[in-house]
Amino acid sequence: MSAAPSIELCGHKVGPGQKLFVIAGPDSIESEEMALRHAKLLKELTGRLGVPYAFKCSYDKANRTSGKSFRGPGLKEGLRILARIKREVGVPILTDVHETSHVGPAAEVVDIIQIPAFLCRQTDLVEAVARTGKGVNLKKGQFVAPKDIVHSARKAVESGNPNVLVTERGATFGYNNLVVDMRGFAQMREAGLVVCFDATHSVQLPSSGDGQTGGERKFVSLLARSAAAAGIDALFTEVHEDPDRALCDGPCSLNPQMFEDVLRQVLAIRRALGHEPA
Repeated sequence: MSAAPSIELCGHKVGPGQKLFVIAGPDSIESEEMALRHAKLLKELTGRLGVPYAFKCSYDKANRTSGKSFRGPGLKEGLRILARIKREVGVPILTDVHETSHVGPAAEVVDIIQIPAFLCRQTDLVEAVARTGKGVNLKKGQFVAPKDIVHSARKAVESGNPNVLVTERGATFGYNNLVVDMRGFAQMREAGLVVCFDATHSVQLPSSGDGQTGGERKFVSLLARSAAAAGIDALFTEVHEDPDRALCDGPCSLNPQMFEDVLRQVLAIRRALGHEPA
């Protein structure tokens, strides 16, 4: 891939020299009113800080550790809720898809379609998402080296879609643990990729509980600050009004005040390094 100065997501330029693009929201739609409430709150918060923003939330968590875990309202009801949020709150929407049959319906509603980390090498899924013309958020698999994710990104670009964001979310480190290699951000940018850091999924402890994934929320700020210094173009975080009661990924999620604190720290580092335009 040839290096590009930026991509376009939701009408915003994203890349070196551009404002930090922020993706944030609850992991999954727990209820219609809960999702609306979070979208309004996060729009106001990011607006105060002057950053471009997309609301993220999943209609179906198809990759939970246990078959008994909460998954969400499903495709039809979930997309109806996301469409209402987009219409009434006025925010761009990101959601993930797990199979090609969901791509078309999702593209009718959302602005950015996310390819889950476990599926980042699934050629049919990557190409189908790219062909919608929507923004693509390609999560880098926990099993993929930074220099190798370029091949998955190329599948999307060669399908006619240059607006591909690649998101780091940690690499498998033995059992039930992840580690973030900060060198990876430089390697991916050198390969011509626009990069995002998923600060909350990166502190997961996969399948560390009894059929559940744990997490170490206390390290989110540390990793986000490090990633900001290493060089990122976007920040992805899970935000929940009461993380300890979240139905999915609560141990990794930030409450709104934590999220604001982390975002302010990341922006301060970017400004100090000359990465954040006025």
